[in-house]
Amino acid sequence: MSTKAKQSEQTEKWYDIAYPASAYTFPREALLHRVRFDKDYMHLELTDGRMLSVPLSWIPTLHNAAPEEREKYEISQDRKMIIWNPDKCSINDEVRIEDYLVSRPTNESEEQE
Repeated sequence: MSTKAKQSEQTEKWYDIAYPASAYTFPREALLHRVRFDKDYMHLELTDGRMLSVPLSWIPTLHNAAPEEREKYEISQDRKMIIWNPDKCSINDEVRIEDYLVSRPTNESEEQE
């Protein structure tokens, strides 16, 4: 397989592609394997080997919580959410990994807040 790149207005140069598209791995589903925290990020390891780091500043309940409280999470049975049970810690929140993998259009009403 080759691709074409314009070198100038008059000539074209072709480059060989080393691997076909079928040689690449594309994720089908995002499932949580492990969660860890550092001072600034929540790091999500997915079952397919991907790593996703989310700034704690994006999640006020986690950003403002004590580090030991952040560690009191549970991974949901379907492995798609991280849950903090307020009966077990000072945090009452749920984080869906899908929210951090899919871009969303901004809503004008959200921008005005």
